[in-house]
Amino acid sequence: MSPCLIRILTPDGRLEPAAYTAESLAEALPHEPDGIYTIASTFQRTRALKLDAHLDRMEDSARREGIPLRLDRARLRAALRQMIEEAGHAESRFRITVPRAQPDHVILSLESFTPPGPELIAQGVRCATVPGLARRNPEAKTSDWAHNRRQAALPPGVYEGLLVSADGSILEGFSSNFYAVLDGALRTAGAGVLPGVAQQIVFEVAPAVLPVQREAARLADIPRMAEAFLTSSSRGVIPIVEIDGQPIGSGAPGPHTQAIRARYNAWVDSHLEEL
Repeated sequence: MSPCLIRILTPDGRLEPAAYTAESLAEALPHEPDGIYTIASTFQRTRALKLDAHLDRMEDSARREGIPLRLDRARLRAALRQMIEEAGHAESRFRITVPRAQPDHVILSLESFTPPGPELIAQGVRCATVPGLARRNPEAKTSDWAHNRRQAALPPGVYEGLLVSADGSILEGFSSNFYAVLDGALRTAGAGVLPGVAQQIVFEVAPAVLPVQREAARLADIPRMAEAFLTSSSRGVIPIVEIDGQPIGSGAPGPHTQAIRARYNAWVDSHLEEL
């Protein structure tokens, strides 16, 4: 495995090596300071998807956390491209971290990335709910949440943990947005969750497939769910076939999920941009 490439983007535009090394983004995380962050991946080596939306969310997260931040987007894009060229990966996944104590020194971490394979998409994934675990500030993407969720142990074979509110609403995944096809509509939490960048695309393409309701499905709804899926910027649309050991629908990726995934991928293909 190639080591993770980690640099500090200084206020004057220099890329300096970090004081630590790591083999992956996950291994680098414990070294990162408190602050806000985003994670995205490249397409066709140097192209990105909705990078400005990621940066908009970073600035919004900083505002919600009281961190003074105004990103130099042109400088940030140039630094990312320089690191991608240096790393030489076919595709990369990168994390942008803004430290609370030093927001003008942005941490850029980059690793090799392989998108989810066709077998995983065809088979779907298993999820498990994790009651009692919650984001401190749900609408901000904060480093403390990234650290906290690492402590939650998931059962073997479970792809993603799902957060559940005190009233039994299924809110979101550890690093994804959650959706259920229920009573002929697509349901997803409209409040108390991190607004996803991939979710923006779902809201644009899904209404051509079925109505969208920004209202969370509940634990009690799991036996009635016809389909379910999750989304994230790096993974796109991932079908869910089981939650807490209960099959979803037929126990295989459903037709609405497949139709939304096809429309999502087509949207992505037509909206990629060079860094």
